[in-house]
Amino acid sequence: MDKGKRMLLRQQAIWPHLDEKGRRLWAASEAKAHGRGGLKLVNAITGISRSVIAKGLKELAGEAPIVASGRIRRAGAGRKAIKETDGTLLDALKHLVEVGTMGDPETPLLWTTQSLRKLAATLQASGHKVGHVTVGALLAEQGYSLQSNKKTLEGTSHPDRDAQFQFIATQAKEFQENGQPVISVDTKKKELVGLFKNSGKVYRPKGEPVKVNVHDFMDKELGKVAPYGVYDLKNNEAWVNVGTDHDTAVFAVESIRRWWNVMGKERYLDAARLMITADSGGSNGARIRLWKVELQKLANEIGLEIHVSHFPPGTSKWNKIEHRLFSAISLNWRGRPLINHEVIINLIESTTTRSGLKVRAALDTNHYPKGIKVPDIEMKALSVHPNSFHGEWNYAIKKHA
Repeated sequence: MDKGKRMLLRQQAIWPHLDEKGRRLWAASEAKAHGRGGLKLVNAITGISRSVIAKGLKELAGEAPIVASGRIRRAGAGRKAIKETDGTLLDALKHLVEVGTMGDPETPLLWTTQSLRKLAATLQASGHKVGHVTVGALLAEQGYSLQSNKKTLEGTSHPDRDAQFQFIATQAKEFQENGQPVISVDTKKKELVGLFKNSGKVYRPKGEPVKVNVHDFMDKELGKVAPYGVYDLKNNEAWVNVGTDHDTAVFAVESIRRWWNVMGKERYLDAARLMITADSGGSNGARIRLWKVELQKLANEIGLEIHVSHFPPGTSKWNKIEHRLFSAISLNWRGRPLINHEVIINLIESTTTRSGLKVRAALDTNHYPKGIKVPDIEMKALSVHPNSFHGEWNYAIKKHA
């Protein structure tokens, strides 16, 4: 058997057990063992590049920089990540998928309705040297996943659904560019307070799970809580008003008021307008008269012109607060019984994400009675200005003179 075949056999035997550094040093040791012309011989037989073998020989001779223990390459070696060489790539990618993003409010999963190849092609047209594989990796880092079409359908949709999404995105961008606050609001699902099972798992000593009630019968003293969230899109900050009474329009606007007094007015000292994105249903629904009445009171009180844009019916999962705040809260308290109000507040305020989310929360024990009727005469007195594009979804409420 000639030396070439023997070398190949040795390579096949050892190769699967070596990392990049080990393979480099093995090739160098083979070249060194064959003496003069060894580098050329190993290159011809194994296909390992000459530069790699030469680097290994320098390492064996102690001429190359010493690589720290546990590393394959010296610190700083290797190709730099494209995020470092192209500083605007990630922002450009986020901008492309922002408008077309969907997600389950109770999980951190996001998905985009655009294919990876289309996203890559659009980025390439803008001067970014990136392929669809890299786009997929970047989206995965940001919590996105490419799903099949059947999993992105939400049933019957309004013919102007996509146009409304574009309208909201354009309005939000204009507000933010002019230093005006844009918030996403909604009520998280109500939660039982007490020793009740909470889905998910947490690390505990083996055989010592937290014991909770067998049945989910509401504790009459502790009751339920309705966490109403206000998420600041620009600053990745949120306020959660944890109500102990009914989730009404008065409660919803009170939650926004508290956000403004505690967080908003300090962030936006020169604000003249406030944009609110909300669902079409619930306590902040587009058809809720009391919602508009309370917003009028808020506009008069804080002196801001309030612009509201509702997502079309059946598209609540597109609201930013769902997958930027509520999913993170659900993950943070998974597997933990919400035994009292203090625990709930602490778990909400300790919620964070890799993108730097910061959350503040407080308990709201005020009473918010249901069934308040708003007569026509009171509605006519409001300073509501519908937009020319779907005024039922997009309108401004100006303070009374």
